[in-house]
Amino acid sequence: MSFAADHLLDRLRLKRRLRLWQGIGIVAIVAALFALAARFELMGAQEHIARIWIEGIIQDDAERDMVLRDLAEDDSVRAVVVRINSPGGTVVGGEALYRQLRMLSERKPVVAVMGEVAASAGYMTAIAADYVVAREGTITGSIGVLMQSANFTKLMDKIGVEPVVIKSSPLKAVPNPMEAVTPEAKKATQAVIMDMYDMFVGMVAERREMTLEQTLKIADGRVYTGRQAKENGLVDATGSEEIAYEWLETEKEIPPGLDVFDVEYGEEDFWMTAKSTLLSGIFDKTLISEGLRLDGLVSIWQPNLQ
Repeated sequence: MSFAADHLLDRLRLKRRLRLWQGIGIVAIVAALFALAARFELMGAQEHIARIWIEGIIQDDAERDMVLRDLAEDDSVRAVVVRINSPGGTVVGGEALYRQLRMLSERKPVVAVMGEVAASAGYMTAIAADYVVAREGTITGSIGVLMQSANFTKLMDKIGVEPVVIKSSPLKAVPNPMEAVTPEAKKATQAVIMDMYDMFVGMVAERREMTLEQTLKIADGRVYTGRQAKENGLVDATGSEEIAYEWLETEKEIPPGLDVFDVEYGEEDFWMTAKSTLLSGIFDKTLISEGLRLDGLVSIWQPNLQ
């Protein structure tokens, strides 16, 4: 009998503990739900400035485009600050981001704030904004387009390898590392490059209110510091992010003191990659590694490490 009573008491104690932990768990879940609801209500209803980060290699991104469309439709977003820290990316990626930011700016003010690097497609992104701010030491410019390949024919001759290429026409799949570039292939490839370059130059001329002649003088592919970019008209001001908020207050009558909410998108590993992309993107952009990641025409700045 004593054993049965002790067993019963133990079961009762266990049930009490279970109920206690169940109650704690329910309270924690309810508190989390309230906090989450409050956060969404705060970001969805309270007027604020949205800040979106464009970092690393710029590529076409449907999710990013959807986020920008949502910002345009969100009445609680009074303005958007675009923080750019990118050496560039694909022409399509830069063009898509440029077009999306231009549509966003039709609904609310957009300010671009450059970080360490905002070159090539990164600069293409910046000029979509209504106002462009750079640090004095920001690397920017690099207005141009490139397509990279290699010629392995001499190496293959030395090791006794003869490539066999069968194609429908001489200009199919050129440039090709397994073939010497013919004058016709070079001319056709150059025409594609120049067409994309003309598009880029046209964007700069329109957005920076320059003549074509003025734009071509500074659009020779070179990079500039933020100070130089301010002198030649590629940016509007040099300084910190505070310059962007001051401009929004004085020129767009955005109330001072609004909260600034970061807009997050993409998976977690994307952000982990993005934080390290600046250095790895610059110093790992060799011909082969970049060719594996970026397919087609690119507008990207890379220092010559040879």
